[in-house]
Amino acid sequence: MPGPGAPRFELVGLADLKIDEERTMKRVPLYARLKDALVNDGYRFRVQREGLPIDWHRALFLNLSFWSPGDNADVVVDGRLPADVVAHVAWHHLARRSLGKSGATVDGMLLGESIASAFDAYLIGRLLTDAPKSEFIETQVEAMSEVAGLPEKQFAKVLEGLALDPVRSFGQLRTLLFELSTSLVRATGLDDAAGRLAAHAEHPLFPLVHHYNLSNWILHGRVYGPRIKARIDPGVAGVHRELAAADSALDWLARQWLGAV
Repeated sequence: MPGPGAPRFELVGLADLKIDEERTMKRVPLYARLKDALVNDGYRFRVQREGLPIDWHRALFLNLSFWSPGDNADVVVDGRLPADVVAHVAWHHLARRSLGKSGATVDGMLLGESIASAFDAYLIGRLLTDAPKSEFIETQVEAMSEVAGLPEKQFAKVLEGLALDPVRSFGQLRTLLFELSTSLVRATGLDDAAGRLAAHAEHPLFPLVHHYNLSNWILHGRVYGPRIKARIDPGVAGVHRELAAADSALDWLARQWLGAV
């Protein structure tokens, strides 16, 4: 039973929230289309109206631990949402919408995560040039640096690669995250998982992998997801192949998933 002061939530749309750093994010052309997708589809978020206040750490815990395909209303703190999170949520929503039944599978979830997380890196690449002093760049680059564990010069080269070609970096990171996560979710134990990680360790963007909380999604999929089959869901695998073969995975997504927005 809920304890004293348990929070009570109201479901609200994006128009009811304060979006932080939106002026900066509007420098990225796709941002407005991603936001419109959430607004037009009536996507909802949880805003606390009663009970003891929830801070950012507790909201993150709830959102990462108790996500489910049938309940996508993330908890937001103080009615505010960073603009980069709007884009991240939108990609997850578009994956579920576009993949149909396959979107509710573990593989569908991981495809959405790979796209949303790779887009976070794309934003860093774009804004390193367009808005290098923005709060988004300062916080995200610092967090990414801590997880990457690279010497300063090596990490600077990774950032340089993101900035020189954000679109290409998006495609590379999306492919890496999807192939790695769908492999790891099928690992039979620690030794097997270590080998599967090692198989991708030479990828130039591998140091960024642990920045994206993939362990949460893998564990969630293994515990709550439908039975994981030996082969990747055919519908999801088909989209992955098309994205990997496209000259620009981001352009493919814009045409196929955002074309009607």
